[in-house]
Amino acid sequence: MNFLAHIYLSEDHELVKIGNFMADGIRGKQFENYHSEIQKGIILHRFIDTYTDAHTIFRNSTKRLHTEYHHYAGVIVDIFYDHFLAKNWNQYSDEKLELYVARFYNSLKDNYDLLSERARGMMPYMIEQNWLVSYQTIEGIHQILTQMDRRTKNESKMRFASNQLKEHYADFEVEFTTFFEELRMQSHQKLLSI
Repeated sequence: MNFLAHIYLSEDHELVKIGNFMADGIRGKQFENYHSEIQKGIILHRFIDTYTDAHTIFRNSTKRLHTEYHHYAGVIVDIFYDHFLAKNWNQYSDEKLELYVARFYNSLKDNYDLLSERARGMMPYMIEQNWLVSYQTIEGIHQILTQMDRRTKNESKMRFASNQLKEHYADFEVEFTTFFEELRMQSHQKLLSI
């Protein structure tokens, strides 16, 4: 799962969302240095990643990309799945995606002092380019994948992955929809337990 799904799965807990959003840059026990609600978000993020990576449906999605993209296949599918969440947002929330995302961006600004250095560095680009809303379109996904490819010095070839998204669109969407229902339930239970 990528940013949008992690934020969404934090339910209506502002600091949990922030922790879940910035968790990738926080290693080991470093999370203990943060506010307790942010810690919950980091723990939830790690649970979501572990659950996702081990799930049969997610693995089926990555198999479709593995020959071409090798160990980047999982990263690409994470982004594809965020596309389907954004595209079908009204099935998961009563609030328009644009309003939901604007609230989250405002929350990042309001809690700037609580953010990790990595999150602070990423935030201006994320807001300016409106990454979370851009996930709704294949063109938006292509832009995100191209940016990520540049960070690998174009070695990952992720900039071409939107071709596979178009080619296997229905299969990816069915896999996402089935998987995400399970993930929502599991994440809710995990959130109640931390």
